[in-house]
Amino acid sequence: MAEDPVDAVDIEKLPLEQNAETACTPDSNNHSPSDDNQPAWKRHMKAFEQQLVAYNFEERGIRRVEPTERHDLRTLGFTQIFILWFSINLAANNITLGMLGPVVFSLSFLDASLCAVLGMLVGCLPVAYQAAMGPRSGNRTMIIARYAMGWWPSKLVVILNIIVLLGYSMIDCVVAGQILSAVSPNGSLSVIVGIVIVAVLTWMITTFGYSYFHYYERVAWIPQLIVYCILAGVAGPKFSISTPSQVSGTTLVGNRLSFFSLCLSAAITYAGAGADYFVYYPENTPGWKVFALTMSGLSLSFTFAFVLGIGLASGTSTDASWSSAYGVSQGALIVEAFQPLGSFGSFCSVVVALGLVANLIPPSYSSGVDFQTLGRHFLRVPRAVWNTVGVVIYAVCAIAGRASLAEIFTNFLALMGYWVSIWTAISLEEQFIFRWRKPEGDRGYVWSSWNQRDKLPIGIAALVAFLVGWAGAILCMAQVWYTGPISRLVGEYGGDVSSTDFYISELMLTLQRRWVTTLDLHGLLWCFRLCDGLNYANLGDDELPRRVFVLAEVIHDETGTLIHQPRSWSFFTSPSYMIHGNSTNHDVEQLDLFSIELF
Repeated sequence: MAEDPVDAVDIEKLPLEQNAETACTPDSNNHSPSDDNQPAWKRHMKAFEQQLVAYNFEERGIRRVEPTERHDLRTLGFTQIFILWFSINLAANNITLGMLGPVVFSLSFLDASLCAVLGMLVGCLPVAYQAAMGPRSGNRTMIIARYAMGWWPSKLVVILNIIVLLGYSMIDCVVAGQILSAVSPNGSLSVIVGIVIVAVLTWMITTFGYSYFHYYERVAWIPQLIVYCILAGVAGPKFSISTPSQVSGTTLVGNRLSFFSLCLSAAITYAGAGADYFVYYPENTPGWKVFALTMSGLSLSFTFAFVLGIGLASGTSTDASWSSAYGVSQGALIVEAFQPLGSFGSFCSVVVALGLVANLIPPSYSSGVDFQTLGRHFLRVPRAVWNTVGVVIYAVCAIAGRASLAEIFTNFLALMGYWVSIWTAISLEEQFIFRWRKPEGDRGYVWSSWNQRDKLPIGIAALVAFLVGWAGAILCMAQVWYTGPISRLVGEYGGDVSSTDFYISELMLTLQRRWVTTLDLHGLLWCFRLCDGLNYANLGDDELPRRVFVLAEVIHDETGTLIHQPRSWSFFTSPSYMIHGNSTNHDVEQLDLFSIELF
């Protein structure tokens, strides 16, 4: 039996100089005459980049990875998908997030564990979906967003995603700084110094890009898994798994909903970067394998970290030393749990803190790429520069917010989860309802048009649905600083249901915006007449009704002729018609995409 081309060569076993970026930048060492006309500083920067490329530095930014630039993979290449996600999330920030269940939301060990695991599983589904789009498209996640949100509205999504990525990185830095400070003799190492240490380590790895961070994640999980197993063994006897929830009735329901939504948000925010890490995988990589391995890696690591954090927090109700340590910081509680091991426990604490670098790398890398998606001026700045800017921003924010980690968690994470849920619903409908049966490209997606504004939707319906979804989220959110009128109905403190309820309602809203919009066919006909070389066969003004419900499609026949064939269900009374024109006429294709997006 012939070997599957996907299983031909392992990317991780290629020599560094033959790995991802050398293959992806075949013309990186070429000198063009136009380079001599560039400013001196730009020529020096380009020369410096070329020197780094020799060491496998990733020069590529958001440019699509063409199918001929991909790598063949053997089984280990698929294993890398699982290892990557497992390594990313087996980190102390998820342990500290789990602590919020018993401490902030007053839930029992069982209640908090169920809410955390179930919320995480729901949140991981969109991440796995987006991850599978990486090999299929060869485009970064925020580039893929252009196909659903449109050229201009997608920039709003990019800005929100950058905030999420840098916000998560800030949280990681704070947790790492707290642990390093707590483990130092008499707190001699300040939290600020700890933040700077992990930020610099992350910058060094992410600056070199794709290949290096994949290599790092491939081994980073091993020491983390060992020390977390040690932590569970030494601290497990102090877990208070029988203590009931400290609230009851509708307040208990509200707190369960809020913690469920918080853990859902912690997982779902990876959806904004899910495809970034697999764009070098072959185009024919089975999507179901990427989906399944992503779900497995995320769910196992999240579950272990969440339950461990919930157990540590549950022990604060019965152990005074743990309670005092939590009063200092969440990181100090982890260090206190290692205390029975003495100096070896301190060493384990340092390993836990440095393990946060594995969680910092993906958002730092993706934020550097996402900055370039904002426009052509941003694209001119190299990815490595944006990566540096992102590291500086979240390091400074971490230093400023180092004393308010719990508040950042409960307010920031849930708030950012709202928009990801809305965007995910729009993306799913775009693929499985509006593009699924289209003949162009990859089931309606022409991935090579990723940077051609006239070939991408304008995004009117998507933007309206996105904004209305946000308005609905405000009604259902439950934060320390604001509780919406709907969530206020659930218990004393309200129940945060925005991420779940409005994920479902957004599906219905987008359908309505895309299907119920009406078009003035006379105006549409006037637009057609702006395009050259069109014949209006069987098309007369007197035959057209004033307004109809129309679904527009573009079809190319075997000769390459563009056929624009509007359809309707009940209101179109004149004979069906076709407009023939040159298939290379971009005005026609732009008009078609615009008319599709109106629905």
